[in-house]
Amino acid sequence: MLLSQVLDLMTPVLLAAMAGALCERAGVFNIALEGKMLVGAFVAVATSIAFGSPFLAVLSAVLCTAIFASPLAIGGARFGGDPIVIGIGLNLLASGLTTYLLSALFGVTGTLVDPAVKALPKMGISGLADVPLLGAIVSDHNALVYLSWLLVIAFNIYLFRTRWGLRLRGIGEVPSAAAAMGANVSRYQTAIVILAGGLCGLAGAQLALGSVALFAENMTAGRGWIAVVAVMLGRAHPIGIALACLGFGLADAVGLRLQGQGLPNQITDIAPYAITLLAMIGLGLRGAAKKMKSI
Repeated sequence: MLLSQVLDLMTPVLLAAMAGALCERAGVFNIALEGKMLVGAFVAVATSIAFGSPFLAVLSAVLCTAIFASPLAIGGARFGGDPIVIGIGLNLLASGLTTYLLSALFGVTGTLVDPAVKALPKMGISGLADVPLLGAIVSDHNALVYLSWLLVIAFNIYLFRTRWGLRLRGIGEVPSAAAAMGANVSRYQTAIVILAGGLCGLAGAQLALGSVALFAENMTAGRGWIAVVAVMLGRAHPIGIALACLGFGLADAVGLRLQGQGLPNQITDIAPYAITLLAMIGLGLRGAAKKMKSI
């Protein structure tokens, strides 16, 4: 079913976008989502081959990607380095490092397909599987798909219904005022960036072990950048980001369906990125219109 496929396809982008939203609220612009997702995907597949456990694969992806995020956390948040420069460096490092390790550890280039790689098991929601239409949409997904929507709700409550969320937003908006109130700005930002790294690990694990069970060089294919755009479109609000990711997932799913009807994959593969480009143009036009009104 199309809508069921949309939920699977949007999950990696949604998880990465939630990571980007937390960083944005903390005052750190995180463009390293692409590289972190790629590292998470590689670690998930490598761990699955080594231990044959999807649970360990996901846990390893989260831990390793959180560690991989530490240069941005320490350099950008604690020591005031430029997060854009650090983020670009992490993206380049992830691409080169995963390509090198793919060859060094497994002796392959391009795509790693191994029978030992265990995909994440599918599960259903008790009581909903038999509901017409709704059951077909929300059933038969892995745990990370359901977790991504729970995180949307949890982060929405955290950011706008708790004093810790209020403090985090204060740090991102007026760090000097937050520091004057006793908040340790650099400590908050460091912790949030590392947490965001773990979320990108979940995104990478879903990408590699969700619908498929393999790793390919640069398999993120721009999804991290789409997540950055989703953060901008959703104005770092969990609900807005979820709606933006839903649109991207729909474009991706429609592209795959058209490919199955014989349309060249070179055309269908660009569907999500075309939507992203149009969204960015719309965002720019809206910003320009606001500036004209203020003159």
